Formats: sequence, structure tokens, C-alpha cells
Amino acid sequence: MYKKELDAAISAARAAGRRALEHYRNGFETESKIGVDSHEEPVTIADREASRIIVERLADAFPADAILSEEEVDDVENRLSSERVWIIDPIDGTSGFVKKDGDFAVQIGLAVAGEPVVGVVLLPFHNIAYFAARDAGAFRESEGNIERLRTSEKLDFSSMQMAVSRNHRSPKINSILAEFGVEGEMQRGSVGLKIGLIAEQTCDLYIHLSHRTKLWDTCAPQIILEEAGGRLTDLWGTPYRYDVRDLQNWGGIVATNGAVHATTIERLRPLLTDFGRVRVTNNRSA
Repeated sequence: MYKKELDAAISAARAAGRRALEHYRNGFETESKIGVDSHEEPVTIADREASRIIVERLADAFPADAILSEEEVDDVENRLSSERVWIIDPIDGTSGFVKKDGDFAVQIGLAVAGEPVVGVVLLPFHNIAYFAARDAGAFRESEGNIERLRTSEKLDFSSMQMAVSRNHRSPKINSILAEFGVEGEMQRGSVGLKIGLIAEQTCDLYIHLSHRTKLWDTCAPQIILEEAGGRLTDLWGTPYRYDVRDLQNWGGIVATNGAVHATTIERLRPLLTDFGRVRVTNNRSA
């Protein structure tokens, strides 16, 4: 149903990825921008040029669609009045890009009526692409080989591998690992990469306590994980919507293989209370 859109997103991601790799290999300057809570976030010329490439290609292919990119001004009224919105993170994991650890991704998602229907997560350095379209399955491509993705069916947390942030790991993760009895931990950058690891059964679980991710961090990964059989919600089990004014994912992230999602949300609840983590929805406590 969304083949044209998926093909266009893959092509745009690859073009942006090539440009990002040029800067990655040849050098670049890093600047800072202010995010939520006056938190400084790195940004490079690679972010901006990758964004421009993607936006221009999608605008040309789908002129009636709205476009939201991390590195562009949000035309919020146009976005909210459009049924179809492309949501772009030109480089997810800029910290990894700057540190040259290879863990950065180009992410392109399409939301229709507030729900993700197309997603591409491209890892230029690793030459891996995860992609999906609603009701068409999720796939991983590497070195020209394409395989269909399916999450694990594990129910025993002690046998699971948890994906955690390489650059923003919270000390509270130790409490979560202990409470759940998870012994395996894989530290990687980029939200999209960590979700891809769950989709391909390398990992089974990812919990991100912070409220600092935004719509472009989760739109593309969410549809990929869902089409692979998993789930992605906030920390309280509510799915994210992409037709909202506020760009912030105030509720954090829980991503699982699907089989243990309800149990994960239930067991996480008392820990959130201990952490003092208050649920916030659309800038209001709930």
C-alpha cells in the first residue's frame, strides 16, 4: 500500500547517508543547540545537509505532504492540518557521529492520521538498513541481502538482552536490570539502532527513562518494531501519536519484543515511583 513512499524514503536515506559519511570521514566542526531543559545537544553540518537532501527529495515526490525535520523550522499549523506527515531525524545519534563510534542513523518516518505507516532506519557506517511499511512486514538489508524481521518470543527476562544507551546511560538502568533479572546488556547509540536490534532478535528490551527524545526519534523505529511483532510505547504503556503539537516524547520509551510488553510496563511502574518519574502528557502531569 505504501510501496512508493517506502522506496522514496529508502532512496532519500541512502543519499543523505552518503553525504553524512563524507563528513564523517573527512572531518567536520561541531556546534551546540539548546534542547529541552536548556540541555545542550551537538549538531554538525552533516545533520543540516542530510536534512536538506531528504526534505528536498520528499517534497518533490510528495508535494502535498507536510514535512517535519529536526534541523528545519517546524511549520506546526501546516503539519497539524495535514493527514500525511514525514518525520525526519537526519542523523539520530549525533553524539556517536561526533565521537566516531559508528552508531548513528538516518531516520525517515511517515505518519498518516497520527500513526506511523512507513519507517526507514539507515546505519551508513555499518551499511545496514531497517525498513517497514504498514501491513507489509519489516526487513533488514545488509550487503545486498534482505531478510524479514521477527522479534523473539522470549518470556523469561533472565534470558534476555537489554539494549541501553552508549552515550546517555542512566545509572537507574542498574536498578531496572536487577529488578527484572536481566543479565545481558548491549550498549549502542541511536534510538533507531537499538530498536532495530530488538526487531532482529539481537536484543529483546529497551527502556529509556529520559523525556528528551522527540517524535523524529521514534516514528520510523516504531513502525519497524511493530511490523516485526514488537511494541513501542511510553513508560506507562501508551503508544505515541504523531499528530500532536508538542514534539517532545515526555513519557520516555519502552520497546520490547511484544511478548513481554504488558509485563514490562507492570513491573516498571513501582520503579518509576521510586525514581520520582512523573507521567507527563502534552505538557500536563497525568
